[in-house]
Amino acid sequence: MHRMVARRRIRNTLVGIGFISPWILGFLAFLVYPIAYSFYLSFTRYTGFGAPQWIGLGNYRQLLHDQLFWTSLYNTLYYTALAVPLGTIVALVMALAMNQRLREVLLYRTALYLPSILPAFAVSFIFLVLMDPQNGVLNYLLYLLGLPQVNWLGDPRVAKLSIVLMSQLGAGNAALIFLAGLKAIPRTLYEAAELDGAGQWGKFVHITLPMLTPVLLYNLVIGIIGGLQVFTQSYILTGGGPANSTLFYVYYLYNNAFAYSRLGYAAALSWILFVVSAVLSLLVFRSAARWVHYEIY
Repeated sequence: MHRMVARRRIRNTLVGIGFISPWILGFLAFLVYPIAYSFYLSFTRYTGFGAPQWIGLGNYRQLLHDQLFWTSLYNTLYYTALAVPLGTIVALVMALAMNQRLREVLLYRTALYLPSILPAFAVSFIFLVLMDPQNGVLNYLLYLLGLPQVNWLGDPRVAKLSIVLMSQLGAGNAALIFLAGLKAIPRTLYEAAELDGAGQWGKFVHITLPMLTPVLLYNLVIGIIGGLQVFTQSYILTGGGPANSTLFYVYYLYNNAFAYSRLGYAAALSWILFVVSAVLSLLVFRSAARWVHYEIY
């Protein structure tokens, strides 16, 4: 009897493995192998032609003396430190607007979310026109207000800030997640607060924000990871300029891999980016115990 049960379990296991074998093969071929191979390449000198040449920690030692590496890392961290908090606030405000009980709310939700589904390169070209120093709409508005015009993408002091502002058009994705969190907050909590005399601000601070902290944690981690991978805006709008002020990390990695044919060095850059992303995410998760509140039913 026990042998029959054991055989049946083995047979069921083999059948299950057979059904998921396409996924297993795809996982190994398209995820595990590329990750392992890129880790190997980070210890080699490889141009894409011929066999990789093993150089040990040579690429990582070179990083320490590469000024463009430090510049791109600073630019990326600067962008992330500004874009993620600002994007979180914008997304939360959008979610609160989309959560209003209005007859036209579906139209408002569509209008607010629509920019998020536009391709990044298309949005970049739109902003290229808006921020044109000669005929751009933004400078025309400054002219009407009697303010000095700004070279949005040509001035190293404001180029990164311009890209930060542009990135807020993608806040619709986080706003939808915030909206789902708002819908999950029980109405009874607001009703009880109203009976105690709480106003709109009191309900927001003491009910809405604490109940949204798990969603806020998710959006914060995803935002940090996405911010560290910023690429398209720099590639299309500025080409890393002016004066390397928008040379972001992934754009520098891209140049090393495909413009300079330094695939081994680019692989080392990618693993440094992975470590930075993991460390920042870990710090956020470690701090979550202090400010994230989970509802217990």
